[in-house]
Amino acid sequence: MLDRQMISRVIAEALRRGGDFAEIYVEEKSLTGIVCEDNQIEKVNSGRESGAGVRVVSAGNTAYAYTNDLSEEGLLKTAGIVAHAAAGAARDIELDLKEVRSGLTLPFLKVPDQFPFEDKVEALLKANEAAREAGPDIKQVTVSLADVHKQFQVANSLGEIVEDEVVRTRFVINAVASRENVIQTGFEAVGGVVGWEILDEIKVEDLARQAARRAVMMLDAKPAPAGRMTVVMSSEAGGTMVHEACGHGLEADLVQKGLSVYSGKVGQQVAASEVSVIDDSSLPKKNGTFRFDDEGTPGRKNVLIEKGVLKGYMHDRLTAQKEGVEPTGNGRRESYQHKPIPRMTNTYIAPGESDPEAIIRETAHGILVKKMGGGQVNTTTGDFVFDVQEGYIIKNGEVLYPVRGATLTGNGPKVLRNIDMVGNDLGFAIGTCGKDGQGVPVADAQPTIRIKSMTVGGTGFEDGPEIKRIRRF
Repeated sequence: MLDRQMISRVIAEALRRGGDFAEIYVEEKSLTGIVCEDNQIEKVNSGRESGAGVRVVSAGNTAYAYTNDLSEEGLLKTAGIVAHAAAGAARDIELDLKEVRSGLTLPFLKVPDQFPFEDKVEALLKANEAAREAGPDIKQVTVSLADVHKQFQVANSLGEIVEDEVVRTRFVINAVASRENVIQTGFEAVGGVVGWEILDEIKVEDLARQAARRAVMMLDAKPAPAGRMTVVMSSEAGGTMVHEACGHGLEADLVQKGLSVYSGKVGQQVAASEVSVIDDSSLPKKNGTFRFDDEGTPGRKNVLIEKGVLKGYMHDRLTAQKEGVEPTGNGRRESYQHKPIPRMTNTYIAPGESDPEAIIRETAHGILVKKMGGGQVNTTTGDFVFDVQEGYIIKNGEVLYPVRGATLTGNGPKVLRNIDMVGNDLGFAIGTCGKDGQGVPVADAQPTIRIKSMTVGGTGFEDGPEIKRIRRF
């Protein structure tokens, strides 16, 4: 990492022509990725990357430049480039950088360098074999793992400096089943801000069997019915709904640009009173966890919606300054090549008081969603469409049979208002969230929830003869 005196000189150079705020972000990371496909190791990626980005904020506008030349000459040149974008009187500053502390500890027991390459390959091959044991309908299995060990510094013209490191690991299984021109997939993933001790906590064979079981089971599923109906979303489905249909709309840059359906609604009822939405980067081992965000602000728990009432938004330094509030620790960037923007971390609907099994028993008719697929959302209106990877018909409080091809269509705020039961469980999913050309690791979660009525898209009906007719076409 860089010498603090050099960092001070770079920040001073960035503000030489004026400006309100300057920052340098320095990053060094090592990465590994391995993919097993067609019963063999198909791809191995490994490397190291380092670089720095310099940012100047002047009159609310941002100038950003980056370099992988970490010499003093290279950094001063980069700072001089962004300095030309500043307006106002020249500044001559001397910084006494003071380290910002965090109370959160992130113990990594097996960092990537301490976990042998051979053990990583063995885990992939075990998972591949376990998935294929599901039977001849399994036509393709892809198993991958990835890890990153990152060290970084963030320092700014306020005299703050942060030095930290983070380790992330990820293990993913995707199984494809096929029979009579019907193709279905099963997907499972684990990971987070944790070392490879994660493989001591889960059995990759069990994870692979679960993915393969889902793919095979959905081959026999009936086409999903269409229409408005009650939707029960299991905690196993993860929090894709809250992330896409609600979370992005609570990021302050979209709010300030008028691109969020939640703009100007702080203090208003935006969800059912049973619903609270939280973003918390301090949760241990989750995929969006960190001690500090990428601007050096300590991570923390932020209550966004409390008992249905909107409490606030997710801010980085720039949006917080515009609103006259404190940053919430949500300034994130993909790498040193990107400027920070407001992003989610670990976002979830808080657990309620209902027994998840009771939620199903009290549902006369509807669909149970146990695994979500992909989808899209319009943050300006809150409208969304999501695929259901694993779903079941509920009748008279009983889960009857699986259905395939279901989609959920609705409006985020309306769905949040339409939730009438919230379970006392909580299930997490991991992912990479894309925004403005950047991807950052996140986690999302929800308890089992019941949505009284929403539109379900499908191609079938619920009685046998009708389904057979649909299949012939």
